[in-house]
Amino acid sequence: MDDISQLITLPGTVIVDVRTPAEFSTGHAAKSVNIPLFDLSSHLDELKQAKQIIVCCASGVRSLKAGQLLKQHNIGCYDGGTWVNIDKFLNN
Repeated sequence: MDDISQLITLPGTVIVDVRTPAEFSTGHAAKSVNIPLFDLSSHLDELKQAKQIIVCCASGVRSLKAGQLLKQHNIGCYDGGTWVNIDKFLNN
């Protein structure tokens, strides 16, 4: 996770929370955008423009799947695990 803590501070890093909108509305990491896993494939062109992408979710399962999907489309990304961990990095 040290790499993630450094990536978060770089300009152009996009934090993508792949939980549902209902989950996202109950709490999320600052600066994150909500693109649910079920909708991620429709945002591939948009995500290709990001310099760095960190994906996160509630437990790490969906972020792992999101990372696999992005990598299948040659979009580099980092699995940040849970949004709570990402939020801790942002608030330290």
